[in-house]
Order: sequence, then structure tokens, then C-alpha cells
Amino acid sequence: MRILFLLQVITATGSACGIGFYLISLWSARSYLTRQERPASPAAHPFFDPPVSILKPLRGADSHIYESFRSHCLQDFPQYEIIFGVSEPYDPAIAVVERLKREFPNHSIQLVVCSQNLGANTKVSNLIQMLPLARYEHVLVNDSDIRVPPDYLRCIVVPFSNPQVGMVTCFYRGAAGKSLGSRLESIGISSEFIPGVLTARNLEGGMRFALGSTLAMTRRSLAAIGGFEPLADYLADDYELGCRIAAAGFNVVLSDVVVDTFVPEYSLRSFFQHQLRWGRSTRDSRRWGYLGVLLTFGLPWAFLALIFSRGAIWACLLLATALVLRLLVAVSIGFGVLRDRQIIHDLWLVPLRDLAAVLIWIGSYTGRTITWRGKRFVLQDRKIYPV
Repeated sequence: MRILFLLQVITATGSACGIGFYLISLWSARSYLTRQERPASPAAHPFFDPPVSILKPLRGADSHIYESFRSHCLQDFPQYEIIFGVSEPYDPAIAVVERLKREFPNHSIQLVVCSQNLGANTKVSNLIQMLPLARYEHVLVNDSDIRVPPDYLRCIVVPFSNPQVGMVTCFYRGAAGKSLGSRLESIGISSEFIPGVLTARNLEGGMRFALGSTLAMTRRSLAAIGGFEPLADYLADDYELGCRIAAAGFNVVLSDVVVDTFVPEYSLRSFFQHQLRWGRSTRDSRRWGYLGVLLTFGLPWAFLALIFSRGAIWACLLLATALVLRLLVAVSIGFGVLRDRQIIHDLWLVPLRDLAAVLIWIGSYTGRTITWRGKRFVLQDRKIYPV
């Protein structure tokens, strides 16, 4: 009986901590939406539109990649260039870039074959070789699956009117496919990952990292951290860039613009494999913070409390409270902040997503091996080493 009582105390405490996290997430979302220091709109700086070099490292192609590329060519912005980089001369993405160049002959679009292998992180290796071709002071990096709105560049460059700003990043929402794995991934972005980002931003007094959906920076801030070269063996290059630029004394700003990322039609196996890579990367980058993620699982803890209490009334009330707040976080941040309409239709999957999150968190501590782009690596001190 003492063991059962102890389990009740542990699970009830875990649930209470999770409920506290839900409340902090809601407070952080409200603070973000009403904050006084939010970046000025493009209308506030109608003549601040410095030219931008967009660097897009590529590997492979999917059914949505052309739509993503095309959105970058439809920008309401006076001057910018797009530099695509591949590491192999027969990469399928090359044909997609050539099609884009034919459709937009008046745009400055370059394709670079980055033949050198400058580190374990192929993306960063490509960026090192692409950067010398960039003509402008403001450099923007985003992934190949990112689709952007027409005012994207205008929104991103506005914060740079403040010379203390060294990097601008932005939120993203998942455009899910039909598979269960794809939908679980998308729900995780809107209702789990972004609430965590908002909470970290609020508790740390600002952004101390960046998101791979957009990594916009000045050459001055990039030079201050030694360029891309020091990141050639790091897995979480987006986190490292933001963290190092903030440590160098520059401000990292979260833009109001939200972009879309296309989520592949993951099988459950590939979903867990992808999430496990992310989990182990985060565990290695933010060790204490990721350890504390265990205390954010309010709903799973409440389910366990209900089981160990044998259906006690207090456990039922705890579960109901956790469920209501968990769904409120999903709606208020997924829809209220990200404008993710799909989250409303997939709310019923949130408990399943939370169960998967617990399994992924546990799995992230069971080893250091990850699979990335079909290759296996060992993760150690935030760096990756081929197996």
C-alpha cells in the first residue's frame, strides 16, 4: 500500500507540474501576442528594404518542393537573390531548380554544386561553399520544404533596422499529409514544440536560439561567430547559430511572420525515427532543459494518477483539468498564434501525440545513435560522427 501511495504522490505531482507548464504556455502565448517589443510592421519602415541573399541548401526532391521554391520568387520585395546548393551533381533537386529558372528568367537564381565535404553536417558544408557567392550584407537561410507568404522578406528584414539585431527567426506550422505519422508530427509542432519555444523565450527574457524555418543574419553577426565553418560537425546548426549570435552580444528577434513546412507522409516507424533524432539532438543541446520536459507531460501523468488511485474522484478532477488545459494550449497556440486550422480537426489526436512524446523522451536517453538523411551518426557534445 505504501508503494501505491507513493506512486499516487509521484504521478499527481507530475501532473500538477504539467498543468503548471500548460498555464505558463498560455501566459507566454498571451505575452507574445500582446507584447510591446514586437517587431515593427513593414509599414512602419517603408523605405527599409536592404537586398537579401537567400541560401537554400538542398538534398533530394519531393512533391511539394517546387511550390516551396516558387513562393520565394513571388516576394513583394525590390531586390534579392536565391542561391541553391547541392552536394552531388545528380541530385534530383537540380531539375526542380532549372524549372524555376525557366519560369522566372528575370530573377537572380544560382545553382551551385558544392563538391567539397567540409564536415559531417552536409547542410553546413554546402552553406560554407555557397556563402562566397552571396552578394548582399543580409543573408537568409531556410530549408527546402519551407513555403513563405509574399510579405515574408519584408517582415524578416524590418528588425534589422536596429543595428543591435544580429539574427531574425520565425515560427512555422506543419502542412500535414494524410498519414497518421504526418499528422502527429504536425500536431507536435503546433501544440508541443512552439509552446515550448514561447515558454523558453518568456522565461529566458528573449530568444537565445533560432529555428531552422528562417535563419536571417547580417554578415557582421555571422563574422562575429567565425562564419559557418565552426558548425560543420554540429547536428542542430540552427540552434547553434542563434545561440552563438546571442552569446556574441547581438539580439535574436522572433518575427511575426509564420511560414509553412511540408510534413512528409511518415509511416509510424519513420515518424518515431525522425522524432528520436530531434529528441536526442535537443537533449544534447539543452541538457537540463530537456530533462525538465518530463515535468511538462501533464496529461500522461494525470492518466497514471487515475490508474494508481483506482479511479479516485481527485484523480478524475486532475485528469479533467489537465485535458482541458492541454487542449486549450493546442488551440490557443496552434490556431491563435500559428493560424494552423488543421489543429482544430486533429484535436482528438493530442492525447496520442502526448503518449508518443513520452516514449520519444524515454527513447532519447537510451542511446546516442541517430539516422539523418539515410546515414547513421553518433551524437556527442552536440556534434555528429559517422558510424
